[in-house]
This record gives sequence, C-alpha cells and structure tokens, in this order.
Amino acid sequence: MNNILVTKEVTKQFGNHRALDKVSLEIPRNSIYGLLGPNGAGKTTLIRIINQIIHPDRGEVFFDGSPLRPEHISMIGYLPEERGLYKGMKVGEQALYLAQLKGLDKREAKRRLKYWFDRLDIGDWWSRKIQELSKGMAQKIQFIVTVLHEPKLLIFDEPFSGFDPINANLIKDEIIELRNKGASIIFSTHRMESVEELCEYIALIHQSEKILDGKLSDIKKAYKDNSFQVGLRTPDGASLLQELEDKFQLATPVYDAMAKQLDFTVRLPSEDSRELLTFLSSRANINNFEERIPSASEIFIQTVQSKEINE
Repeated sequence: MNNILVTKEVTKQFGNHRALDKVSLEIPRNSIYGLLGPNGAGKTTLIRIINQIIHPDRGEVFFDGSPLRPEHISMIGYLPEERGLYKGMKVGEQALYLAQLKGLDKREAKRRLKYWFDRLDIGDWWSRKIQELSKGMAQKIQFIVTVLHEPKLLIFDEPFSGFDPINANLIKDEIIELRNKGASIIFSTHRMESVEELCEYIALIHQSEKILDGKLSDIKKAYKDNSFQVGLRTPDGASLLQELEDKFQLATPVYDAMAKQLDFTVRLPSEDSRELLTFLSSRANINNFEERIPSASEIFIQTVQSKEINE
C-alpha cells in the first residue's frame, strides 16, 4: 500500500457553482505533495473534504487504505491558511488546550510542547498572550499544535504566510524533517519557489478540475522543449549572433561587448545538440551549455493558459 490518501472522482457543488469536478488523486506515503492551483480552483474545498469539515456530493476518499471515517481525524494535522488562535489566552495555555483536543493527555502534551518550544527557540513565550505576538510568531504556535500529535498526514495551507525569510527557512527545514521521520505531507501554496524546494509530487487544479498531476521530475521532463542556455566568450558577438539567428531558433540574446560575452537561449528541433556544439566550438569559447528545464512556475502558467485557450 503505497498511498496514504486516495480520492476517486470527488465532486462538490455549492448551489450553481461546482467547486470540484471528479477530482482523483493519489498521495504517496512519506512524500511531500504539492496541491497547486489559482485562487478559487477548488483546493480549499478538497482540503476541507479530507478533514471531514464538509462531505463530497459524489466520489470516494480513502485514508491509509480504508474509506475515510471520523476516527481518521486524529491521524491528520491541518494548518489552515486562515489562522485561529484565541488572542486573550496565554501561549502556553492555548497550546496545551489545543494539544489536549488532539487527544494528548496533559503530561504528554507538556513534554512534547517543551520539545517543540525549545526546538524553535520560543521557550520564553509560554506566559505571553497571543495578542502580543506578531503574525509570524503566532504562526509558529499554530505550526507546533498542528504537528504535536505526530499525525500520519499533515496538510499545510500556505504555511509560510507571515514569516520572514529566516523563519520561513526554519519551518521549511522542519517540514522536510517531518517527512524524513515518516509523515506524509500535502502542501498547498502559491509560492512556486517553495514547490521547487520541497515537493516530490504535484497536482494542479484549475476551475474545479485536476488538469495535471504526477512526480515533479517526470512532469518537468515532459515539458522540456529542447531548449538550451548558452554562454559564449567571443570578440565578435554581433556577427556570430547573426550567423546563429540564420541557422537556429534563438531567444533572449544578450551581448556584452566589454566582457565579450554572448548569452542566449536556443531551441533545437530535437534533443541532438551535436550540430550546435560543433558550430559553437568552431566560432567561440563555450562558457556554459546546459539544457533548460522548465520551472514549476512556468509549467503552472503554461498549463493553466493552455486549459483556458482550449475551453
């Protein structure tokens, strides 16, 4: 059994609006799975269905090999995009209360909270009130209470919202460590750089439908277009550039006459780059020559735009 969560043709309607339309996903166990899509695509609706906040109109959800049931809630940790802490309570009281709601007894909850407060260097926050904390500080508390009961599945919806770069990296490292210790993670975000850094698998939902899913490295290979980034050192960049434009399909050429550096992207009709390399090596010194792999952001935009054009 390789999947922690499976959805089969999950559909949800709100009045005249179809929020999800036959969405089928397979979330591999012990992986970080990126759930992507524009605002209003249906991601939050799917997350709420997994957390049994709402139920699908049609379709099935399986957790850890069994149909999703109320008792599975204790095996899921959910950090929503909209945070919810009681501002008048002290940090320690709030964390302890939420930990007990997760099923931990008071003694075990205190032990685990001390571990996490020390780990994130916030031990002196225990007696402060939530309202005294910045958004990023409060986010650390919510992160702790989300992971405290060591659930099998963690769902993070925009987990870096409110964090400065240092603390965002801190939480990113903690997410990777949780995966390394056996957790399975669904990661919903608009930050494509975070997808590149964290996610092994992704699914893209657009206008209530899944339009792309799979292993990120395989998707990147599928979206390659035989483009190469090239950097040359040549004293005569202008004439060489003209020759190249006559023979090949170039994009974004830049020639720095002072540095004698010519940079450009070239797209070839096939993956065979030998003809181009032979030509370049006879005309200039090659500083760099590497295949251009599309980023997650580029794949996201291309796929969404293609979907909209074809509708």
